[in-house]
Amino acid sequence: MKSENPEMQDLYRELENYEKKGVRIKLDGSQVSPLQVIAAYEVKERGSYMRDYVLNPSGYIEELSFYNIAES
Repeated sequence: MKSENPEMQDLYRELENYEKKGVRIKLDGSQVSPLQVIAAYEVKERGSYMRDYVLNPSGYIEELSFYNIAES
């Protein structure tokens, strides 16, 4: 990952760890890679993304979704 932003580097590592554990990562409903999430964050000029964690019956994260929240 080539971002110079330390926050984006941390987010990438976090998402990469989730992906290695088999957690599906989605962005606005489509399955994506950690790098695609970072790219979306870096080009976002206004608004932000909200996270939604989906747990399995045992309480483990099985899916992590990001939803675009537009600023008014």
